[in-house]
Amino acid sequence: LSGLDPAQPYFQDTPIEVRLDKSDAEFVDVIHTDSAPTIPYLGFGMSTALGHLDFYPNGGVQMPGCGKNPVSQIVDLDGIWEGTRDFVACNHLRSYKYYSDSIIYPDGFLGYSCASYDVFETERCFPCPREGCPNMGHFADKFKGKIQNDFQKLYLNTGEAKDFALWRYKVTMTLSGKHKVKGYVNIALYGSGGNTRQHQILEGSLQPDNTYISFIDAEVNLGTVTKVKFLWNNNMLNPTRPKIGA
Repeated sequence: LSGLDPAQPYFQDTPIEVRLDKSDAEFVDVIHTDSAPTIPYLGFGMSTALGHLDFYPNGGVQMPGCGKNPVSQIVDLDGIWEGTRDFVACNHLRSYKYYSDSIIYPDGFLGYSCASYDVFETERCFPCPREGCPNMGHFADKFKGKIQNDFQKLYLNTGEAKDFALWRYKVTMTLSGKHKVKGYVNIALYGSGGNTRQHQILEGSLQPDNTYISFIDAEVNLGTVTKVKFLWNNNMLNPTRPKIGA
């Protein structure tokens, strides 16, 4: 039984007899996409963990692509009707869109078990444990039988628009050079399954011999990584023409 952003108004903090609960089926998975409080934020979805697996994409509150200005959102690529619905309840409706995309990408939407979304943004919940990570959506039941806790909260990021699936990679970069400079570093990953766009992994002070760790939520499953392309820029004219290696 899959819960797609179960309703919050009149259901949150109620007895299990009147709301979705893990006792309702042999296996219950839930996608939370609009779990901000109804008052004052008009969140339509429940924040409470309800199932055997509870997925909180992008933290479960504000979905990427739902903050567009009203005109561009209503005149949507999918049509005015779809755009108008998204303007009214964009975060809430992301749940079924993620689910439908998950059918197309059976290896996508990996959820990482974490105490919170803030912790997920650090390196403490990566990589997946030995038993692997469950897939949010249609293939969540592949993880049935591997659940260790009463409630398992899982976090991941998604894209701003269809196709929503992203694949998470950890990047560790050690800089080389003679002098500290300011600027940013972008990298693109190349693999047997495709290539990514450039992702910014560092901005500010670039210190040679320092090691920096970042995460890339790539729009493609790279397969085996074969090449990494670096781009750095110091955002200003520098007559000393500093060089940075990585």
